[in-house]
Amino acid sequence: MSEFKVDIEKSVEVLKKHGVILYPTDTIWGLGCDALHVKAVKRVFEIKQREESKSFIVLLDDVAKLSYYVKDIPPVAFDLIQQVETPLTIIYPNARNLAHNLIAPDGTIAIRIVRDLFCRRLIEAYGGPIVSTSANVSGEPAPTVFPDISQHIVSKVDYAVVYKQNVISNIRPSTIIRLTGNWEYDVVRS
Repeated sequence: MSEFKVDIEKSVEVLKKHGVILYPTDTIWGLGCDALHVKAVKRVFEIKQREESKSFIVLLDDVAKLSYYVKDIPPVAFDLIQQVETPLTIIYPNARNLAHNLIAPDGTIAIRIVRDLFCRRLIEAYGGPIVSTSANVSGEPAPTVFPDISQHIVSKVDYAVVYKQNVISNIRPSTIIRLTGNWEYDVVRS
């Protein structure tokens, strides 16, 4: 059985038990958990030593699932998702059906539809949305390669994906856009 497939199976097993995984996202290495489970999300906050008022990103494998987690999606979102080639995280108003401690105090949620094969297969196999946040203690630099992840982080997760641990690349965090109206948005991070 391939490393890829083993990692997906083990990750899904951990996610179903509301554990935390360390995995290569479509951008940088991330901490992940079930985006619907409050205690799992709380554990990610604790590992990162991050205030709960600062939300995380949610990864989905298909744009068709977006409406289940966001009420009234502004039309510009679909255009952006289709047209932007690089990983794009969009901050949506009116989040719903997610762990309450994942939704920002203003009711928004950051969601990225992934194109990366590993992430898509992981989310498909799990059958639900997964949290994604950089694999670092809050305030420290985000690790782009596995060897840069602190031992503190590695020791706190329930499973660290092996796939891509030895890959060195020039990946970077996603572009983040905040929707401000039906056809308006602000670039938060490019």
